[in-house]
Amino acid sequence: MALQLNDVAPDFTQDSTEGPIHFYDWAGDSWVVLFSHPKDFTPVCTTELGVVAKLKPEFQKRNAKVIGLSVDAAASHTGWSKDIEETQGAKLNFPLIADHDRKVADLYGMIHPNASDTMTVRSVFIIDPAHKVRLTLTYPASTGRNFDELLRVIDSLQLTDKHKVATPANWRQGEDVIIVTSVTNDQAKDLFPDGWTEHKPYLRTVKQPVG
Repeated sequence: MALQLNDVAPDFTQDSTEGPIHFYDWAGDSWVVLFSHPKDFTPVCTTELGVVAKLKPEFQKRNAKVIGLSVDAAASHTGWSKDIEETQGAKLNFPLIADHDRKVADLYGMIHPNASDTMTVRSVFIIDPAHKVRLTLTYPASTGRNFDELLRVIDSLQLTDKHKVATPANWRQGEDVIIVTSVTNDQAKDLFPDGWTEHKPYLRTVKQPVG
């Protein structure tokens, strides 16, 4: 069964391009972006791995680690990483799980029989430091993933975990946010002393809280 939001992400031990990964130990107290690939030497995924390698500093700023997965063996991953560096201009700088026995794919529900009974679908999981699944996405094979959007989601999750706000459509870091409906106006006066804009009683926007 596929993981649902707020489920605990399963722990596992599996081989990778950086040696055996004990997932919880590796994750530590970081956020994690885990994303899967159907197999090695696939064109769209090659571009994705290059983009993530370039964006690694942005994930690190957010206390987030990235980790990929493909069902081929580590030796195959090593060959693929050379192609990634050659064609994308970025060296693989994060682990790529070698899920040769599909143990992790099965744990995370990455194999959808209607798509294929052997290959992992192109899934993404954002997992918080408490090992809770906070986002799941599944992409078609023909569409490259938008990793800037994953950074945006992490920004939103970290902000809304800390403050009683939600983020509107297309929100970006630094833009106005929404006061959650569970907060009354009296409570909002203490939380947001500089005031807010009430568009409707259920829709109140306020400058993004700092800190």
